[in-house]
Amino acid sequence: MSFVEDDVSDSGVESRSRLESYVFSCELSSEVPFYTFQADEDEEDVEHFLELRTICLGDGAKEENNVVEVTAMNHQGKKVSVPVANLNISCLPMVSLGEFELMAPVTLRLKSGSGPVTVSGLHLVATENEESEISDEDDDDDDDVSEEEMPSVKPAKKKQKA
Repeated sequence: MSFVEDDVSDSGVESRSRLESYVFSCELSSEVPFYTFQADEDEEDVEHFLELRTICLGDGAKEENNVVEVTAMNHQGKKVSVPVANLNISCLPMVSLGEFELMAPVTLRLKSGSGPVTVSGLHLVATENEESEISDEDDDDDDDVSEEEMPSVKPAKKKQKA
């Protein structure tokens, strides 16, 4: 799935943002207690985000608390660790996080418990393209539908009672 959004930057140059989304999933357990989601450093004008949706216990989970912690950068560029789920097979086997969006790098860690815990969501890739780099095909889309082609809307006729 991808979205294109028009934007005007501070310099007054019109640019377009493209947002692509991919399914993300990882499993945390006592054997693999953490996973780090990272962006490619080589890519210019590309930002990677991790949108967490659900965290759930897997098959074979024991009767114990499984705490999942997220480590990411805050608005000041400092690493912050926050517990986001405390799961138990008998009372809370799954939690929905909605659209919990974090900028890469993000580390997911099974702070306590043995799991298995599955973390799922979306890997979002945002790219910035200047207007001059976008092909003419995108610009022609607006010209395809003119007012002449659009049928006029007429109100429905009401039946009058005699």
